[in-house]
Amino acid sequence: MSQAAVRSRTAALSIAPLTPTIGAEVSGIHLSKPMDEETRAALREALLEWKVIFFREQDITTEQHLAFARNFGELEVHPFAPHKDGFPEVLAITHDRDRPGKENKWHSDVTWRECPSLGSVLRAVEVPEVGGDTLFSDMYAAYDGLSDEVKEKIEGAVAVHDFAHFRVLMQKRGKTPEEIEAMNRKYPKVEHPVVRTHPETGRKGIYVNVAFTQHIVGMEKEASDALLAHLYAQAAIPEYQCRFRWKANSIAFWDNRACQHYAVSDYWPALRKMERVTIIGDRPY
Repeated sequence: MSQAAVRSRTAALSIAPLTPTIGAEVSGIHLSKPMDEETRAALREALLEWKVIFFREQDITTEQHLAFARNFGELEVHPFAPHKDGFPEVLAITHDRDRPGKENKWHSDVTWRECPSLGSVLRAVEVPEVGGDTLFSDMYAAYDGLSDEVKEKIEGAVAVHDFAHFRVLMQKRGKTPEEIEAMNRKYPKVEHPVVRTHPETGRKGIYVNVAFTQHIVGMEKEASDALLAHLYAQAAIPEYQCRFRWKANSIAFWDNRACQHYAVSDYWPALRKMERVTIIGDRPY
């Protein structure tokens, strides 16, 4: 699809796809400015179509970052990740020589929540000269590419999601068993469909990920592990992906209901400093 064919209803806004199905760069807008309803609708339409949209040269404040994200829903406070001082909704994601990157697993954000994220807005503050790209994978295409046999196996199936990785981090940071148990009660393991129906597009997509999914309910462990491994592997198929090279003041806004992402950790010991705001979604079905 050509850039002209996907030009926004707002004359100044243009959308250039990175691949045939996922990822598009948006130009003709600066996110520091208040957004009118026409522009908001055009961006939401682009997000639904391309699953992740990118903006360049957006030198904005933290308050403007938050204001942009709030155009699309209420914002969450992550209970485990470090926040920017004074801004509890802003995740401070910094990696350097002493803190190597560790988000290099395909995942959708916070699927361990009862109502996981609608989307995430990530801003590049300081990035390596080379490396540190983020890949995004189209979970509609991943589902469509499954064999009929696998689709039949996962029809109606549900899987358990858990914040297991963060529990380990809590232990390493010296949290007491009582403190960890309090978080277990506050964020109990949840069940989500293996195949999610997007609430706005109605399309089906794979909704299990290696970071947070534990097992498929009602299936023997060996069979569950094998089926999940097959589903996880679909995100790594290049035909379903786009890749974004960061520059300072670049922004990515992705739909966690329709895609997964992978932050490439190939830049050590360079500094990569990012800030993320996450929009609350609804319960998957």
